[in-house]
Amino acid sequence: MIRSRWVGLLVWLLVLPFAAWAVLRAGGWTPVWQWVALVAFTPYVAVASAIPLLLALGLRRWAAAALALVTSAVLATAVLPRHFGDGHQPAFDGGRLRVLAANLAVGAGDTDVLMRLVRSLDPDVLTLQEVTPAARDRLEAAGLRERMPHVVDRAVDGVWGSGVYSKHPVTERPLIALGRFRQARGVVKHPSGHEIEVVSVHPCAPRYGDRVPCWDEGLRALPRAGGQLRVLAGDFNATLDHRLVRDLLDSGYRDAADVTGNGLTPTWPQQGWEPVPGVTIDHVLADSRMAVRSFGVHRLPHTDHRPVFAELGLPRFTKR
Repeated sequence: MIRSRWVGLLVWLLVLPFAAWAVLRAGGWTPVWQWVALVAFTPYVAVASAIPLLLALGLRRWAAAALALVTSAVLATAVLPRHFGDGHQPAFDGGRLRVLAANLAVGAGDTDVLMRLVRSLDPDVLTLQEVTPAARDRLEAAGLRERMPHVVDRAVDGVWGSGVYSKHPVTERPLIALGRFRQARGVVKHPSGHEIEVVSVHPCAPRYGDRVPCWDEGLRALPRAGGQLRVLAGDFNATLDHRLVRDLLDSGYRDAADVTGNGLTPTWPQQGWEPVPGVTIDHVLADSRMAVRSFGVHRLPHTDHRPVFAELGLPRFTKR
């Protein structure tokens, strides 16, 4: 009898943390600042949630099994759609917009490899994060300005710089500057006639408690969807399991990785920079009026992030 009670207690002790995780993730609450980083690992927790479910079923602890089943269902509902493509696509007869985003890790990203990506993928727009003046100069010496002559240059030493390079004319918009992080933005004049605002996204990394407010403000400062076509591309320091990213999607964006069934492909860390499982914190968010024709994650030596690329289809341009 005593042994049975201890077994029951241990089963509940295993089930309850997963249930709490599911509740916090679904509700979007942040009980402690560490949760901001932890919730990014929800896909792994969703897989692991099968363990207490199977254990409870095997031991015939039916109440615990029922809670474990609900927990697994909630987590699976949050995570599994990212593995399957979205079959619904808006019409895209207004041309294409190819977007590449890369975090250069304080300018250390390999110039030659990035230029090979630019030549092979042929982006219309390149957004850079953690771009330093030295990295900018190397890229431009390697021919970046010849291929993409229009630029919003907000490069600075350290992790705070960013930039937007474009094949097409671009008009700079006011910088989003919070906690020294400089999120460059500009309006690209596309040959189709569309004017598309592009933001090089890079809020603070929420590594410590005093950085979480800056991270929060940096994501909240990003423009909501609606009106003018917009694309947000770069290092969000957040996954689709963060409420602030889901709020952006709810405003009228779609995540290109999610739409194409690549939403669980990790973008950070690469090359053993951090002893943690990979998570998806680099994104291309496109206005829901755009089609997502393709998406890919690529490798770039000497940086902890993997560049992301999306080809977007534009709606037919109508003069106002």
